Amino acid sequence: MQAFRKFLPMFDRVLVERLAAETMSRGGIMIPEKSQGKVQQATVVAVGPGNTNKDGNVIPVSVKVGDKVLLPEYGGTKVVLEEKDYFLFRDGDILGKYEE
Repeated sequence: MQAFRKFLPMFDRVLVERLAAETMSRGGIMIPEKSQGKVQQATVVAVGPGNTNKDGNVIPVSVKVGDKVLLPEYGGTKVVLEEKDYFLFRDGDILGKYEE
């Protein structure tokens, strides 16, 4: 069983796995780890049920498992599950999603 299936985000939280950083330039030159840019693209691996409004109705999260999303440069909470890094963001912090 995958680790993120054991972890369920609460409220409007979204658990994502960042895409791997580019390690080679388009010209084929290896990019040192310190020079690699921060990856802002990720795949959603788990979502919470949503937030409750003042009337008690649940407002669902705007992304679903498997969506490719754009993250802010800073923010999110790092979560390590079975030696793999994931990040937890609020639904409202996600900048957008990529259409398939």
